[in-house]
Amino acid sequence: MIEIATSTTSATVVVTGDLDLAERDQFPEIASRVVGLRRQLLVIDMCRTTFLDSTGAAFLISLADSSRRRGGATVLRGAASRDLFVLEVCGALDLFRIDEVHRCPSTAPQDEPAR
Repeated sequence: MIEIATSTTSATVVVTGDLDLAERDQFPEIASRVVGLRRQLLVIDMCRTTFLDSTGAAFLISLADSSRRRGGATVLRGAASRDLFVLEVCGALDLFRIDEVHRCPSTAPQDEPAR
């Protein structure tokens, strides 16, 4: 599931569960909504993300690229090392600011400590 929350200065995309090929049908609508918000800061909250594949990574990359083209920034919050690895393999990790300070609630995946 993907939810969008907004403030006056930012948009937050909260990913719960898998972000993969099976979810791709909702990506265009979500991307359109996020781009339409025109916020300078896009936060992608991955605390509750259980799996990221290359299709999900492409979706995140498209969000970050759209934000960058508008002069904005994209922050990844709560991304597990395996998610960062997928983005690194895709050659896109530099599109994101990594929030090293954020601590996920206890609902974070159990295989790695929350960030």
